[in-house]
Amino acid sequence: MAGTPYGIADAERDLRADLGRAPAGAVAGAWSATTMQAGHAQISGGYTDAAGRYLDPEPRRAFDAVGAVVERLAAAGGAAFNRVEIRWAPARFPRSLLGQPGRVRVETAFDPGIVPRGPDDPAYEAAAAARRRFWERRGRLVSGRAADASNANMYGQTKWFGPHRRILLLRPAGGAGEGVVLATDGLSTPWAGIPDPENGVACEVALRLPDGPAEEAERVRLWANILISLGDRVADGHRVARDVAEHGAILFSRLPAECAPFAHVILAGAADGAAIADLPFGFVPLLEAVPVTAAEVADDDPDEAWGAGTARAAIARRGRPEPL
Repeated sequence: MAGTPYGIADAERDLRADLGRAPAGAVAGAWSATTMQAGHAQISGGYTDAAGRYLDPEPRRAFDAVGAVVERLAAAGGAAFNRVEIRWAPARFPRSLLGQPGRVRVETAFDPGIVPRGPDDPAYEAAAAARRRFWERRGRLVSGRAADASNANMYGQTKWFGPHRRILLLRPAGGAGEGVVLATDGLSTPWAGIPDPENGVACEVALRLPDGPAEEAERVRLWANILISLGDRVADGHRVARDVAEHGAILFSRLPAECAPFAHVILAGAADGAAIADLPFGFVPLLEAVPVTAAEVADDDPDEAWGAGTARAAIARRGRPEPL
């Protein structure tokens, strides 16, 4: 009937034709798809043989057919759904001899467990508050933000995948001028646009402001920008905290010329093993970024993962003062 919204029966009809061109040996087919959420949709699955092995040499053709049906169902309105399950089976004998395309069943469902966090999810500010409490308990005063690059997209995502991409300026509770620390503020914020119960990339990174001839404000600007860039690399690597835990310390990044005499940055766990607790999904370790000169890591072994031995040796020779 003209004007009737596209429905399950229509989807099954269309997919019977598209999925009916199964590869030889296929005895079943199953696909799982999600609707577009936070700019992303997923499709997985394929045809399987009698042993349950995937055997489709060109899965993109089936994925395209499934994706087209999911889009039409979503555009038709009706009951809300975000997941579509599709099952295909070959036609039974004797219909199979007549070239009939087989049977298709389409089911839609709304799964609250895959609803992505939106740009205003309370988990983001809960994470920020937990980080502030962490620093206050350690005798540090949050004196504002040394840098804020939180230019998030419409889904609340920055280069750190959550809405926060900031650097905190921390001073000792007893007063200003000595012992300034800069710390990332957002690597442990849950990612926006996904439902996964994870605290971002599962760490934050702090750096003791290096001494130097320049005024403190100028050094804060320089090293805050460096820390933003280091945070970008940590976020891009996803599992840097795991690598630091595995190796103890890693030779993480080169530094630009304006950071002289320092040429590299080592990432290590906090000297006292500190972790930031009470985040939305548990706790994450605090990592320390330690700027070092080229001479301190001159014996780096290029074949060693992350230059870990060189990084550990440099940290041991230098030693670290009281915990951050």
